[in-house]
Amino acid sequence: MPTVRSYDQLREDVRSRDRSLREKVVSLEEAAGLVNDGDGVGLGGSTLSRTPLAMIWQLIRSGRKDLKLYRSIASSESELLLAAGVSRYILTSWFSQGIIWGVSKVMRHYTENKLAVFEEWSHMGVGMRFRAGAMGVPYLPMRTMLGSNLTNRLEDIEESTCPFTDEKLLLVPALNPDVALIHVQRCDAFGNAQLDGLSFMDIDLAMAADKVILTTEQVVSNEQIRRRPDQTKIPFFTVDAVVEVPFGCAPHECYGVYEPFFDHLDWYAKQIKADPVEGARRYIDEFIHAPKDWNEYLSKLGTAEIVDAARRGRSIYDL
Repeated sequence: MPTVRSYDQLREDVRSRDRSLREKVVSLEEAAGLVNDGDGVGLGGSTLSRTPLAMIWQLIRSGRKDLKLYRSIASSESELLLAAGVSRYILTSWFSQGIIWGVSKVMRHYTENKLAVFEEWSHMGVGMRFRAGAMGVPYLPMRTMLGSNLTNRLEDIEESTCPFTDEKLLLVPALNPDVALIHVQRCDAFGNAQLDGLSFMDIDLAMAADKVILTTEQVVSNEQIRRRPDQTKIPFFTVDAVVEVPFGCAPHECYGVYEPFFDHLDWYAKQIKADPVEGARRYIDEFIHAPKDWNEYLSKLGTAEIVDAARRGRSIYDL
């Protein structure tokens, strides 16, 4: 389970970080070097939305082991991390490739056979844990989950009584990942990141994590970032590395840039349905280990799929 650090330790950890205004653009390989075996890794986005798949792709290729994963809603990215042996522990509120494909068959295989741990919280529970981590407090009170059986299955949780109203409350501990992987539409070389569409839990995640790796559709000038300061949701002083990687969520979606690659995801789902273990492993061999780089991976997804996904993604701005 994630360790809850004291407030004094969190302050010291924050003080020790390099928060200077400096250029942080690196390659996928260099960014993967910031993630150590055994780290707790927070994944930005939710389900098929803004999943940092390029970084996940690179971590699998780099042979990382024993990562503890935290995400609001897990999808096929977590299936691949389980099947590749990168992780055996996932904390999330729901685990499915997507609504239309049902509950993850890969997750069921690994958890039902006691090969991995799926620690289930409510959506709000995960969010409040990241929020506590971002605030630098050891826990936050909430009411969500009091009426469910989740509280009976979770050790990292306490019931309490409000000192002002005498009402029953649930206390959830802070979650401070060792590293966060977050994909954004644009950021500058310093790490000032702008998000379009839903931000999910990414802002709190960036503030809560010890290290933040941003992948971005494009690196833009600081002058362009300053033209729309209201859109800058993740500030440079939380960020340790920036990787420019177009289509960095493919085959998932990045709002306003491209929609999900549904044909590819349907094909993947059929492989998993036929055999969750071998289907995932064959996919990893073909689409993660075989390509020489990210561009070759994209070419394997297919030009037609990329163009179609980009056309649908840009259509939200059509008048």
